[in-house]
Amino acid sequence: MKRIVMAAAGLATSFALPALAEDIKVGLMLPYSGTYASLGNDIEAGFRLGLDTYGADTGVTFDILTEDTEAKPPVALGKAKKLILQDRVDVLSGIVSSGVLGAMRDLIHGSEVPLIVANAGNDEATGEACSPWITRLSFSNGQVNRPMGTWLHEQGVGKVYTLAPDYAAGRQMIDAFTASFTDAGGEIVGQQFTPFGKTQDFGPYLAKAQASGADAVYVFYAGGEAISFVKQYDSFGLKADLPLYGAGFLTSPLYVNAEGPAAEGVIAALHYVPTIENDANAAFTTAFMAETGRLPSEYSVQGYDAARALVEAVKSGATDRASLGAALRKVSFDGPRGKLSIDPVTNNLIQPIYVYETVAGDDGLTQKVLATLPASADPANGCELAPVSN
Repeated sequence: MKRIVMAAAGLATSFALPALAEDIKVGLMLPYSGTYASLGNDIEAGFRLGLDTYGADTGVTFDILTEDTEAKPPVALGKAKKLILQDRVDVLSGIVSSGVLGAMRDLIHGSEVPLIVANAGNDEATGEACSPWITRLSFSNGQVNRPMGTWLHEQGVGKVYTLAPDYAAGRQMIDAFTASFTDAGGEIVGQQFTPFGKTQDFGPYLAKAQASGADAVYVFYAGGEAISFVKQYDSFGLKADLPLYGAGFLTSPLYVNAEGPAAEGVIAALHYVPTIENDANAAFTTAFMAETGRLPSEYSVQGYDAARALVEAVKSGATDRASLGAALRKVSFDGPRGKLSIDPVTNNLIQPIYVYETVAGDDGLTQKVLATLPASADPANGCELAPVSN
């Protein structure tokens, strides 16, 4: 804390102005190259807009230091050590890859530097590997997909074939969907995991799905892989007889236009689409479009809400690593996604999930919300959070 002492006639006064927080140094760790580069850029755009929108009246300057994780755990770990030990950041945010989050967990926990997760959905990070220093403002992999399994079976779908990239997020998302779908009475007739970041031809996998006897296909893909998959699924001629469902990253507003007409009719579940109707989302979409010239995506709203969470923590009086870590766990507000709160048991975000269909609109592809699934907390899954002392 900085205390400004006034002096007059060469003598110090007997009082001081109210304490002012030092500038908050933020380490923003995102992929700016590789498969997930577009995600990283969108999260940063949302984060900066969130600070501009909510942080102006705090009296604090937020100094942002960016680092490219490349979505590679060893690279990210080295960058995190630099930000923590050399740059002495007060808080970290970002992290797109679940693998990166898993690799960073022990460093964050041991160094006691708060991390606001603005994307990575690694279930363990708010489960068995939870830490009081890690607070998630995005989603967990299970949270997005678990309600979709129940909902899809209620729509009359009995048999499903699943596909996802072979890394932590892909497996956790499919596992969550599979568990709820089979619990509801559905059957998984086949499952494949494709090499992450290396699969260019999905044809052999689609052929197996087509021959499986499934009523539908459920997948998780994001970024460049999502664009390739959706286009190839359509060109393979499967959509008419084998409807495509998935985690909503598949047809994200960030890159759905790159998928084009191939994305029409795909139904997915996600925690945010720009067509959600509430005042906070109307203000956010207007501001984001004015700033970037495009509609926001789930990635940009995650950055936006991560920044707001940081601002809310600062407004509560948090000024350093310890107090920020404690305050972030108590954050709640109504945002573009709806009502958000942090589960004190896991430090994971509690939020509604939206089922939506990609449809053609007057100005291109848009999202038609089909259902709002109620917010629910993830199971603790072995998480035992100790208090943060400050």
